[in-house]
Amino acid sequence: MAAADTEKKAEEAEKITSGELLFCGSVSWDAMGRRRASPAGNIVSPTRIRSLVGVDIRFVAAGCGSCHCVALDVEGRCYTWGRNEKGQLGHGDTLQRNMPTVVSALSEYKIVKAGAGKNHTVVVTEDGRSLSFGLNKQGQLGTGSTRNEIEPSPVPCLVSQVTNAVCGAMFTVWLSSVEGSSILTAGHPQYGQLGHGTDNEYNAKEVSVKLEYEAQPHPQAIATFSEKKIVKVACGTNHTVAVDSSGFVYTWGYGGYGRLGHREQKDEWAPRLVEVFQRDNVLPPNAIVSASSLCSACTAGGGLLYMWGKTKRSGDDSMYPKPVMDLSGWNIHCMDSGNMHHFVGADDSCISWGQAQYGELGYGPMGQTSSATPKKVDILDGMHVMSVACGLGFSLVVVDRTNAIDRLDELEVYDGEPLVEAAGTDAKVNVTAKPTKNEEKKGAANSSQKRKKDSSVSEDEGCESSEDEEEDENEDMETKGRHGGKASNRGRGRGAKKVASEAKSSGRGRPRKGRSGRR
Repeated sequence: MAAADTEKKAEEAEKITSGELLFCGSVSWDAMGRRRASPAGNIVSPTRIRSLVGVDIRFVAAGCGSCHCVALDVEGRCYTWGRNEKGQLGHGDTLQRNMPTVVSALSEYKIVKAGAGKNHTVVVTEDGRSLSFGLNKQGQLGTGSTRNEIEPSPVPCLVSQVTNAVCGAMFTVWLSSVEGSSILTAGHPQYGQLGHGTDNEYNAKEVSVKLEYEAQPHPQAIATFSEKKIVKVACGTNHTVAVDSSGFVYTWGYGGYGRLGHREQKDEWAPRLVEVFQRDNVLPPNAIVSASSLCSACTAGGGLLYMWGKTKRSGDDSMYPKPVMDLSGWNIHCMDSGNMHHFVGADDSCISWGQAQYGELGYGPMGQTSSATPKKVDILDGMHVMSVACGLGFSLVVVDRTNAIDRLDELEVYDGEPLVEAAGTDAKVNVTAKPTKNEEKKGAANSSQKRKKDSSVSEDEGCESSEDEEEDENEDMETKGRHGGKASNRGRGRGAKKVASEAKSSGRGRPRKGRSGRR
């Protein structure tokens, strides 16, 4: 009887931690983030995906520079879809997938965590193993070798007792339960994002100054934390944010725009304590940590969200953590950041903001493209958001089906077919979407798509296209502004160019809240 009760409780707990996956943003995987091509179509409202309708999704992953998605269901199956030029989907080939596809090579494992880099993916199994696939040029797969530049099928990582894996653009961070080795890193070391006290720079040629950075394919424990236990971690394009078991926050890597929170723009090659989060303001056990291409964020005492770095498209950068007062009073339980946009699950609402161009904020065909301040995603108001993930130009949201079945049935369903051009217009529409009560909104969507087509390109040029990965070595827009491309511990992050200004949105982003204590 006791065993039956335990099993029943376990089943109930599992149901609570899974839900329905919704998607918004660009589905033009090969064109996303690339100036040479315009997107064929965008999904501007949270939309169900046909092959995952009714599937219990427990976790989603994407990287701030990634153009591919990862979703895990309660049975431990791993689904991937999106861009696949470097085998980052794990299907043994480099063919693009427009719809979630189970990674068959992982069928013998129960996958519980995953991370996505620009062109690679890392997963964690229930028994503490880690496997990876995709681009391995910088050793980001953690296999101990860079002999195979592309690994289109899962290969084992040289780590053990893994509890989580998170990816930057070209590096990977693992958390482990091994005492003295709670955090390990591998991959591209150029800005110190691996945390080992060096950028592994060397002169490639004796007769001329050609600086290169030695790939680090062997996962190595960060010595700074040999006597500490790291419990949370988030990665931006070229920087890392970590939290130890005492609630202290550390950052390291690329320091441009103040994204490390140390009141200066210096690169940090080893973990450095963020002074704001000490004494009475250490992070609680349920704190949320997030990092985008250009900024960082976490929730601290009282659940208040702090952000630092380039948090807005214009205006001064935040050189140290500052509270986001627009979200004061909200109970934030999940957050993720894309290139320059953010998604938050708070209470029974979903909130998003930032610079966007593909509909990744989910405001709908009549909504604004970007928002400088947090704004509720109206179509999801009243739904409990369980997990979020943001990529370069898209967002994934997992919502609790409890008390929301009827509302979910009203949402459109994406079939994965090509988004084709409508006759007589430059706008693109999804001709395969399931007819729903929202079908009449599609006419308005056409004008919305044209606005997005004309909008400015993303600030992070690291995902700009290149068949040759050499073009992608510097991920951040501002890294290209450094003289000679050299990154040193004395380097300063500066923007290389300004992006075109976008039309000012009509609505202020402050969420409306129905009960007292919220602003």
